[in-house]
Amino acid sequence: MQGRYLRIPSHDLGRDVHLWTYGHFGPPVIVFPTAAGFAHEWQAQGMIDALAPWLYAGKLKLYCPESNVAETLTRKDGHPADRIRRYTAYERFVMDTLVPFVREDCHSPSMRIATAGASLGALYAANFALKYPETFWWSLCLSGRYEVRSFLDGYDDQEVYFHNPLAYAYNLHGQALQRVRDNTSVTLVCGQGKWEEGCIEETQELGAVLARKGVDVHTDLWGHDVSHDWVWWKRQAAYHLHRRLG
Repeated sequence: MQGRYLRIPSHDLGRDVHLWTYGHFGPPVIVFPTAAGFAHEWQAQGMIDALAPWLYAGKLKLYCPESNVAETLTRKDGHPADRIRRYTAYERFVMDTLVPFVREDCHSPSMRIATAGASLGALYAANFALKYPETFWWSLCLSGRYEVRSFLDGYDDQEVYFHNPLAYAYNLHGQALQRVRDNTSVTLVCGQGKWEEGCIEETQELGAVLARKGVDVHTDLWGHDVSHDWVWWKRQAAYHLHRRLG
């Protein structure tokens, strides 16, 4: 499928952000890349082709921005406090620049959006849905890691806490919890095969915490032959999009 390439200026990140979009109509989904961080990743890995039936039918629009995951979570140079501030800057870019762009592109100033991602992209996807449930109605998270401190050498502070689903989810209560219950749904998917170590445990833990809190969460563990790889993420995404969008 032919995509559309753009560069979106970001004051928060201090540079233009690469963005690929696919589809002509349908509910919008912001897709966050894996540790590679590239905007073209879903196209390069065959995910766009796997989801082409929904895109051609006007049942889905995908917005695939790059992320700054390398300078926040995967690259170890720099103090963790500085790195998590870069994560915060990316969050501001998404909420203040990308979300308005998506809504304008869809000709709907209040349209709600879904999120999706695999591996570290699933962390981003889950975080946005849980923190901004009025904006993001659903999150599809494939083989995710949800304990941010493991990527920051154990470092923790208030800013880390509010980007760490396996910290703040335990403490959701009152109005903050009700916002999540009323407005969003999370689908957590993970295989149990090669390279899913850590992902399995954190997927199960986050799913269990959210379920106890009364959040609309579906935890879906696939078989022991299902690895941390694109061949399975394509199947998982197609399966869950079919369940949601028909």
